[in-house]
Amino acid sequence: MEAIRIHDYAAVQLDDFTIIKRVLSGERELFEVLLRRYNQTLFRVIRSYLRDEDEIRDAMQNAYLKAFERLYQFRGNAAFSTWLVRIGINEALQRLKAIQRDRHAIMFDASDEIVNRIPDKQMNAEKAIIDREAKQILEQAIDRLPEKYRVVYMLKEVERLSNEQVAECLGLSDSNVKVRMHRAKILLKESLYKLSTTAEVFEFGKGRCDEMVRLVLDGI
Repeated sequence: MEAIRIHDYAAVQLDDFTIIKRVLSGERELFEVLLRRYNQTLFRVIRSYLRDEDEIRDAMQNAYLKAFERLYQFRGNAAFSTWLVRIGINEALQRLKAIQRDRHAIMFDASDEIVNRIPDKQMNAEKAIIDREAKQILEQAIDRLPEKYRVVYMLKEVERLSNEQVAECLGLSDSNVKVRMHRAKILLKESLYKLSTTAEVFEFGKGRCDEMVRLVLDGI
């Protein structure tokens, strides 16, 4: 399948539902728009469950392929992003179970080095956020959250989904989302929580985004 032209602004500006209808009508190449639109979100969600880069990449690819195969089932009752996130979470959980069963692996490495350095108090919030060490510290802090709190935190605070969307993605009640979010914040150090408003953590950069697009388009 050929990729769409990057400068095809008309296609890029289409809403999800219109793109889906056109893909189902035969314009399969438009699926690339959805890939590029949600690569970051899907990566962050799956990254909440898996750590190995190869596992994350394979889970993302499979989630997209399953979404493409089942695209005719999408009815628009929820946002496409929510529907895709559910598929991604299921794929991640299946892989996690396989890892634990076949390799007797655990998600958290007790030997991970704990970094305690806190950014200079004199740095303003903007500089602290873009500072590489601050990002690394924040990512490590998020990684150490228990899974059920980590995924809620990633969806709510990093991806900026509403409580309703998070609840729908995870099959939780609105009150459970609030409780888990509150607990996640308590578990993070106050200094790290001040940095957590950035959307720059766990970036799925252009090269990785392009590679995922290529893998998925080659498979559909």
